[in-house]
Amino acid sequence: MIEMRVAGIAIDAVNRSPIVLLKDGTERRALPIYINQDQAKAIISALEHQKPPRPLTHDLLANMLEVWGMVLDRVVIHSIQDGTFFAVLSIRQGEVKKEIDARPSDAIAIALRTNSPIWVMEEVIADASIPVDRDADEAEQLAFKEFLSNLRPEDLIQGKGFSPGEA
Repeated sequence: MIEMRVAGIAIDAVNRSPIVLLKDGTERRALPIYINQDQAKAIISALEHQKPPRPLTHDLLANMLEVWGMVLDRVVIHSIQDGTFFAVLSIRQGEVKKEIDARPSDAIAIALRTNSPIWVMEEVIADASIPVDRDADEAEQLAFKEFLSNLRPEDLIQGKGFSPGEA
């Protein structure tokens, strides 16, 4: 799994649908997830730390977690099927842990309100992410090819060239 953060909300140029954009820590991969207008508003209000006069749904859920002594350990976006993303809320109350199925947009809105991390399975990133920094990707590929071209069979022998703590 890779921890990601909400980079913001974008609008699809073709169909004008909102997209929540997640980025990894290196800011080299971005995961766009289409959401609806209401979910976009909920995420934007959390990003901007807006407090409504009365709790909205995601605020209410965050308040309930707190009042009942529950902690949202993390959100996990675990799969994508036919263009639909699936997520779970990993909730803990004392020693008891439960996972609750959720739409990614709801999970993200709650995670933002509870300062909880957002994790994405590597398979999802491989299937649905877009490169952000193509130059860095190409430089990394070039460095790896150079490393392979200079690799000798004796370099692969266990313990060869390593200190005892590294082997």
